[in-house]
Amino acid sequence: MDNRRRNNSLYVVAAVIVANLAVSLASAEGAERPLAKSIIDMHVHTAGIGRHGSGCYISPVLADSYKFRWYLGAFGVSREELERDGDAIVIERISARIAESGVIDKAVILAMDGIVDARGELDRSRTQVYVPNDFIARETGRFPNLLFGASINPYRPDAIERLRAAKSAGAVLVKWIPAIMGIDPADPAITPFYKVAADLDIPLLIHVGQERSFHDAQDEFGDPVRLTLPLELGVTVIAAHIATTGENDGEANYERLLPMFEHYPNLYTDISSLTQINKLGYLNDAVTRPDLTARMVYGSDWPLQFFPLVSPWYQLGRVPWAQLRDVSAIEHQWDRDVALKRAIGVPPEVFERGRKLLGIDPD
Repeated sequence: MDNRRRNNSLYVVAAVIVANLAVSLASAEGAERPLAKSIIDMHVHTAGIGRHGSGCYISPVLADSYKFRWYLGAFGVSREELERDGDAIVIERISARIAESGVIDKAVILAMDGIVDARGELDRSRTQVYVPNDFIARETGRFPNLLFGASINPYRPDAIERLRAAKSAGAVLVKWIPAIMGIDPADPAITPFYKVAADLDIPLLIHVGQERSFHDAQDEFGDPVRLTLPLELGVTVIAAHIATTGENDGEANYERLLPMFEHYPNLYTDISSLTQINKLGYLNDAVTRPDLTARMVYGSDWPLQFFPLVSPWYQLGRVPWAQLRDVSAIEHQWDRDVALKRAIGVPPEVFERGRKLLGIDPD
């Protein structure tokens, strides 16, 4: 190689380095932009054992499993406290933790409907967890930093009536985990429910992808392609967890979901649970896709932010060591979750989008 060709090659290399540095600096500048205490966590769970009239239900199999003991520990309550003080204590403690956060302003607390039988009534023999709308509406109404997330199985004969009642009671969305609720999102029989949801402008937050938080699941109902029906009917759909993990028809659920954002402007996704050890790498890939980040909203999937499920150090090699050190030093779990997702590269606007999507005015 002569000197001229060598110099030209050096110029090209230098230009690439400068361009990459400029992009890195721009990204860092966005990542460092401070966030006000204005974030809405769209995805917060609660649970109970039916004490003090809550109406909550946990199946015996789940109640006796290590998972339920883990969840209670993550909620910061004991079985004895639930027995003594009632299920509302979990919601009280969530509110208190949100109040202590430096960045989270409000959290959507999710009800959870169950499987229904042939008469459209709750089938406790097949339902793993049930958290009624009335309980969540009542308890979230006691705290200004909590919002009511309803859950309605569309196969109930009075599903539309329940939907209208939830909206009137202040519900900001409806939550489904189809794989444990026995819901096929592609079933034409629930078209009337979808049409009313679209008319009421109430989003559906729907778990897509594999489901492993419970002891049994119909994972075919987590296929994101099954969301086509509500999307075509004009429903605002938030595909939880970007359909990470699992596959259908030989294709990863994540890959099945991605093309749908181009076709449906009413499709969003939340970034809850994406720092868990079983989902490493998905969020790192997702933040490189501008069309996808433009539809992201923030969610935590509380209470699943505890070790060994989540640790900032699982991102070693993907995020600089110094950033991971700083994130690990944050004691508040919600603030640490936000900081870790920012360190991975989630843009600031993602954390702000939920307020607009839910129509929540700033305080």
